Amino acid sequence: MKIAGVIGGGAWGTALAASAARAGLITKLWALEEDVCTAINETRENSIFLKGVPLPAGISASSDYAHLKDADFVLMVCPSQFMRPVSTELIKHIRPETPLIICAKGIEKASGKLMSEVLSETAPAHPLAVLSGPTFASETARDLPTAMTLACKDPELVQKLAESLGRPTFRTYTTHDIIGAQIGGAVKNALAIACGIVEGREMGENARAALITRGLAEMLRFADFKGAEHQTLMGLCGLGDLILTCSSPQSRNMSLGMALGQGRTMDEVMAERKTVAEGVYNAEVIHRIAHKAGISMPIVETVYNILHQGMDVGEGIAALLERPLGKEF
Repeated sequence: MKIAGVIGGGAWGTALAASAARAGLITKLWALEEDVCTAINETRENSIFLKGVPLPAGISASSDYAHLKDADFVLMVCPSQFMRPVSTELIKHIRPETPLIICAKGIEKASGKLMSEVLSETAPAHPLAVLSGPTFASETARDLPTAMTLACKDPELVQKLAESLGRPTFRTYTTHDIIGAQIGGAVKNALAIACGIVEGREMGENARAALITRGLAEMLRFADFKGAEHQTLMGLCGLGDLILTCSSPQSRNMSLGMALGQGRTMDEVMAERKTVAEGVYNAEVIHRIAHKAGISMPIVETVYNILHQGMDVGEGIAALLERPLGKEF
């Protein structure tokens, strides 16, 4: 594998393009925004979404899907809610056997489907893999050590992809569980908003640790329903991603929660941002699925009620603290 395609010119897409280029791959990035393409091609920096981080040589950017026609694999880094239309258009321009690697962390709001289920419908001829784990784009882009889970049902393909992308500072650990690799990234987005609220309310480290742990229990219940393996969720793409996203305001989801915890409104926060935190969508669709299936996810339910039902933050916190005591497992 010599040519890597990247769909998405946001911070994470740019960071993955930088890592692929450092791995010696010719890296072709597609971005919707012309100014992003111009900045990357002319200044070696994505000054729109990853300002101040110099990019290595070997990356070219275009807003034309045909730019990726020769890619040996494509990293799908568009927002989860745009995966369906973007993939539908992309496959018109690439070879039918080209593997697609899902890097978006979310569940389709309209259908309740995982990204692998969406791509199985829009790109049925393409082998699928999932790349997920505890990452902040700016650190990966600056070549600081990163470790991720790479999931694929084909053992030969996952090894080839891992060897193509992997480097000493970008470690790829493989698994066959593509469902589990997606569950952690989706559920942790909603849980990170809850942790941000705890931080914004200055409720202390004890409360945050408790919320992360009980949030992991909710993640595992949801994983059971979707047919994922617990072992996967206890690794980088589950517990690892949860710890990172719930521990730093670098996380868009946690910083959103912090602002809400400090008394700001959703409208105020979103007016200052170029991108929407995935947890806003994820909380709604995960709550809907869990409610219909009878899965107990009180933290996700509270986040949903605060974001989408107008629940007061203090009321939501009180409802969680006043839940009946019971066995931990």
